[in-house]
Amino acid sequence: MPRKQANDVSTTVAEPVGGSTVAAARPIMASIKSPPQDIAEVWRVYARDHGERARNILIENYLPVVRYVADRIHKKLPSEVDVNDLVSAGVFGLMAAIEAFDPARGVKFETYGATRVHGAILDELRSWDWVPRLARSRSHKLHNVTRELESELGRAPTHEEAAARLGVGASDFAKMARDSNAISVISLSRKKAGGDGENDLSEIDVLEDRRSLDPLREAHRKDLRDVITRGLSRAERLIVLLYYFEQMTMKEIGATLDLSESRVSQMHTLILGRLKAQMSHRQAELRQTAAA
Repeated sequence: MPRKQANDVSTTVAEPVGGSTVAAARPIMASIKSPPQDIAEVWRVYARDHGERARNILIENYLPVVRYVADRIHKKLPSEVDVNDLVSAGVFGLMAAIEAFDPARGVKFETYGATRVHGAILDELRSWDWVPRLARSRSHKLHNVTRELESELGRAPTHEEAAARLGVGASDFAKMARDSNAISVISLSRKKAGGDGENDLSEIDVLEDRRSLDPLREAHRKDLRDVITRGLSRAERLIVLLYYFEQMTMKEIGATLDLSESRVSQMHTLILGRLKAQMSHRQAELRQTAAA
């Protein structure tokens, strides 16, 4: 059955024709409304001829089972997974369950169908997963062992301790660790835990931008620059800023200020001497203040 038909299972298809069984079933089908008053009658009709109309009525009647199972599974999944995708997969499981169900066994279809729907949704989720099941299973095992050891030891376990608890060698443990790191992929659109509803944050909203400047560091640099250049002439201030903050050479500074390289070097030496004297004087003032 095409997927688009599974997404709209409430659509009533043309009534099957041909055969005495179908002809005898027509009065029963005509008397059944949607939702049917007696679903057992629909099951009896479907068991006789497996007609599409009876099947569609059964699918429509048991859609709440699909929605219930899909909602329960969706609560354990990341927010970027759409529950409607789970419902679509569950409908295929519901169709297979209706096809294989035998009412004569005396089992409630809700119980049997929920199991088939649950399995169909899990199969669909596994088909989306790019990581092999063995690698994911090893990752879960390593994660559980690490949490157990952290609880027992009160600290993060070493690789040797984790390998001993797992009962594997160093090379096997290294492979498990590599597999675990390989599947640790997070969607940047995933909602960050701890949101307050309207102001939910995504992972990308709290991702550190390493290219941006640290405001505190920049404030410290500005204060230091102001302290160092205080009391200097314009030419002396430019020499300090260009040499220490802009990383320019003496030759480049001389070309900028229209001075010779030797003159810039001489002025730089004089500036350093004055700054050292000022810093020594301020250190003495700070020691006197602290002693008082």
